[in-house]
Amino acid sequence: MAAAWVVSLNVGIPRPLRTGKGTVLSGIVKTPVTGARMVRRLNVEGDAQADLTVHGGVDKAVYSYPFEHYARWSAELGRADLGPGMFGENLTIAGLDETSVCVGDVLRIGAARLQVTKPRTPCFKLAAHVGRADFMKLFLESRRTGWYARVLEEGLVSAGDRVIREEAGHGPTVDEVVRELLRRP
Repeated sequence: MAAAWVVSLNVGIPRPLRTGKGTVLSGIVKTPVTGARMVRRLNVEGDAQADLTVHGGVDKAVYSYPFEHYARWSAELGRADLGPGMFGENLTIAGLDETSVCVGDVLRIGAARLQVTKPRTPCFKLAAHVGRADFMKLFLESRRTGWYARVLEEGLVSAGDRVIREEAGHGPTVDEVVRELLRRP
């Protein structure tokens, strides 16, 4: 595995978000923080989700997104204001992407151990936050979705921490899972 590290640690609490369906409560707005935060079994210290029926929980406790995707999204969307946390991720990570991360991979990040569980599937709140009604479709079809993880060992994580694959998963890559989702009607 090539060198990988945390570019940014991002958290946010639920707040009103204007959508095409009216104003809803959402935790999608994440901002970078300085210093270390505890990554706990259900989320990152200082972070929360608004709708626990579809976000958060044991298998979606931490959301990671590849830093390298930001330049491409900025060009494709014609926006210079995209930066870490914009897609609702807790960890903006450089050096890994959906083609190199497998479901089941165990990653040591700072003092925490995480296990990759699934790709992120976009919701209408992401589209509203980005400001494009078609963004759910663009995001999924790009296959630049990032991934969720469960927390195997709680611990402090901060920007600059190395990401080390301690165990290779035996599942498909995150990209392969998304490709399969796109094949389904």
